[in-house]
Amino acid sequence: MVRVALVRTFTLLVTAAGLAACVADTGGGGYNQPTGLNMVPAATRAGPAPGTEAPGHRVSILVPLTGPNAEVGQALLRAAQLSLDQPGGPPLDARDTGGTPAGAAQAARAAVAGGAGIILGPLTAPETGAVAPIAREAGIPVLAFTSDVAQAQPGVWTMGITPGQQVRRLVLAVQAEGKVRLAAAVPQNPFGDALATGMAASAGEAGLPPPRILRYGSSPGLPGSLKELAGGADPSAPPPVDALLLGAAGPQLGQAVPLLSSSGLGPTRIRVLGPALWAREAPQLGALAGAWYAAPDPARRAPFQQAYAAKYGAPPRELASLAFDAAGVARAVVDRIGYSAAALTRPQGFAGSDGLFVLQPDGQVRRGLAIFEIDPAGSHVVQAAPGSLTAPAS
Repeated sequence: MVRVALVRTFTLLVTAAGLAACVADTGGGGYNQPTGLNMVPAATRAGPAPGTEAPGHRVSILVPLTGPNAEVGQALLRAAQLSLDQPGGPPLDARDTGGTPAGAAQAARAAVAGGAGIILGPLTAPETGAVAPIAREAGIPVLAFTSDVAQAQPGVWTMGITPGQQVRRLVLAVQAEGKVRLAAAVPQNPFGDALATGMAASAGEAGLPPPRILRYGSSPGLPGSLKELAGGADPSAPPPVDALLLGAAGPQLGQAVPLLSSSGLGPTRIRVLGPALWAREAPQLGALAGAWYAAPDPARRAPFQQAYAAKYGAPPRELASLAFDAAGVARAVVDRIGYSAAALTRPQGFAGSDGLFVLQPDGQVRRGLAIFEIDPAGSHVVQAAPGSLTAPAS
């Protein structure tokens, strides 16, 4: 289960009815508002009336309603219900995975037998791996909630916000500043693998020189990588790179911050970059003022949070927005024959509570993320999320 730490400090007032369409149909019909939230009148929706749906119109959501992740599963289910709760919305069929691959496979078979036209979930990468072949054989698209891009394939999209998406947004942002010499110091674990892969791929796509990637373990850790990158050069000499991605957070990052400045790699000399995890720690990262991270703009998410809290009496869990947006996709594209690949992969994408996103034919998801800068009081947006994803980007 991916953990995506996001800032939640903005407020935007809208009605609960308008929020039900937080994933906007940006394809036309007078509702082309890809940078905002809009309500598509029920009369324009192709979804059938409850109880009269044609085969293949049903939305099935596979989530853990029992087991250790039951609370997360309930939040995901509620978010999907909130998104589909309007006249003409396709019916929702909830299936319990129990949080295991075997349970997810059983739930997927039941969903197929029950006439599912699209599957939302499951939650984790192992569950997604168990569901994918069942859905593929049945010709049913899957919008999974994992951020493990290894699970992405034609017909199976990974909706979680990934390290690769964050890095791509950052690389484009520093390139726009004229910074071309990139480096990354990332841990030797799957998270570090994703950051390193994203950095290398993004630099290649942008036509930049190959970045220098340093991997660290528990010892000497991040400080060792920073010393290696600095190479013992005079800290007052020109720095060896223009931008440096750090794959650390928490105490490990705190221990490395003094070494950044003493090595000539501090945010006053180069652009220091980090993961969206920094959003949670921003108020304690004043020493990194000027550093950037990429994450969804909380101003977009605020309406969903308010509608969820109003309906269910408590704020949503962090991952709930993924289910809200996935259900919104289903509602936006359903037609008389169900959910076509062409509709799901439309180039203009969808405007969701976490920003614009495009489902690509290979199962990857492109996202429009904002750039945040660390400041003495926390962080602030310095580059808004893009209003279009038609060009290769975030």
